Amino acid sequence: MRPFIRPRPVENPALRLVLLHHAGSSAMVYYPLVRLLPADWDVLLLDLPGRGSRHGEQPDREMTRVVDRVLADVAPQADGRYALFGHSMGAIVASEVARRLAGQGRPPVWVGVSGRCAPASPVDHPARLVTLDDDSLLSTLVGLGGLPALIGEVPELREQFLGIVRPDLEAVASYRPRVDRSPLPCPITVFGGIDDPFAPLGSLPAWQEETVVPLRQCLFPGGHFYFADDALPEFARQLRAELHAELGTQAARAAR
Repeated sequence: MRPFIRPRPVENPALRLVLLHHAGSSAMVYYPLVRLLPADWDVLLLDLPGRGSRHGEQPDREMTRVVDRVLADVAPQADGRYALFGHSMGAIVASEVARRLAGQGRPPVWVGVSGRCAPASPVDHPARLVTLDDDSLLSTLVGLGGLPALIGEVPELREQFLGIVRPDLEAVASYRPRVDRSPLPCPITVFGGIDDPFAPLGSLPAWQEETVVPLRQCLFPGGHFYFADDALPEFARQLRAELHAELGTQAARAAR
C-alpha cells in the first residue's frame, strides 16, 4: 500500500515537506494544514502501518522498526530540497530519520519537532500510558484534546483506535536514543504548547543537543494539541515562516 497521501502533487517543487503524525493518529490529521501551505510545496502526509492507506499492515511496537520503515518510505523522496516535521511520536521519527539520511549524505534542509521532549530528556509518560486500562487510557487521551469525546462510545471506533494507539505508545516507550549519535547538520525548530504536560517548556531547549545550528523555538498558547481547530492558521503561519527563513538562508549562501 502507498505510505503517503499526496493531496496536491507538485512537479519541481520549491520544497518537499514530509509530515509525520502522532501516536494513534494518521496522515489525515494534517489534511487541513495543506491548504495553508505554499502552492509550490509538495506536501507528503505519511501513514504509519495499521491506519489510513496502510490499514491492512500490522503496527510496529519497537521504535527502531518504526524508524526503519519510515526511512524506507522517505528515502526515495529525499531528493532536492526536503524537510521533515513531526508531532509527539512523529517528532522522534522525524529526528531519527533525518539523522539516518544525513548519515547517507542526504540531510534535510530543516527538521520541525513538536510536542515532544528532547531525546536526552527523561520521559516516563509513554510507559505510564501503556499500563492504563482501556477506559483510563481513552479518558487520558481525550483529556489532551486530540480525540473526540465520543470515540469511547462507538465500539467499532474504540477498538480500531485502541488497536493502533497501544502499539504506537509501546514503540514510543521503547525509544532509547543512541548515546554516540551525531548532531544533525541542519537546523531544528521546536514547536510546543506552553501548557503541554508531555513536553514542558523546560525540556525543549535540550533539543539544541540534536543540531549544530542554533535551535529555534516557536511557542503557542495551549496544551499538547496547541495547533488544533482555530489555532491552525497561526501554527501554519509560523511553520511557513520557519521554512521560508531557512530556504532564504540557503539561497543567500548559494549566491555567494
